[in-house]
Amino acid sequence: MADSPSLAASPHRDATEEARAARQDVRTRQLLTAAAKLMQQKGSPAVSMKSVADEAGVSVGLIYRYYPSKEALVKAVIVGVLDEMAYLIPRALEPVDDPVRRVVAAFTAYAEVIRDNRRAAMLTYRETHLLDPEGQKLVKSLELQTGQPMYQATQDAIDAGFFRPLNARVFAYDLLIVAHSWALKHWYFAERMTFEEFVACQVSITLASALKPEHHTTYADLLADPTS
Repeated sequence: MADSPSLAASPHRDATEEARAARQDVRTRQLLTAAAKLMQQKGSPAVSMKSVADEAGVSVGLIYRYYPSKEALVKAVIVGVLDEMAYLIPRALEPVDDPVRRVVAAFTAYAEVIRDNRRAAMLTYRETHLLDPEGQKLVKSLELQTGQPMYQATQDAIDAGFFRPLNARVFAYDLLIVAHSWALKHWYFAERMTFEEFVACQVSITLASALKPEHHTTYADLLADPTS
């Protein structure tokens, strides 16, 4: 039996759905950017849905179509950053085989997400405790997920004999905290160096403490500090 014309998929319908999804994605980004900006400046308790709507240039009704409450909006801002990390970091590692350079690729990708979502990243420190238990559990789960590629890359570098014996989980988490410092101390670092210099400097300091001496020559390009 032939498919009914009304139910059969068509290129036009697929294109229409893709366009609608794209518009929604742009709108979502617009709303989350506005919310992150205001909440980072004032704290979420002082930010109303109307003020977010005004900042985004949309109606309050439109915001409620996407987010039924302010807590849902806060959670979306925080989860959005972690989702982006979970998506981008593994992809940054795909073309890299060298264990040490995989650690650097993971750190760089993580730091780039912080750079591109600095206001939203700040909210994860300040507003997560305001979420309900389910929201807090989700954030913790996503944080563990985003840190896993860094941990695995570090463990691989240890197992391959490039890094001295060390606690891979602590080392990986220290790197993640360092990446966050671009947001936490942006006022300090941004006045003194570019983002690229920040990454290179942190990589140099970190690898100098982890690499076995016999591998320093191989990774001399990573150990060089562009700010010194």
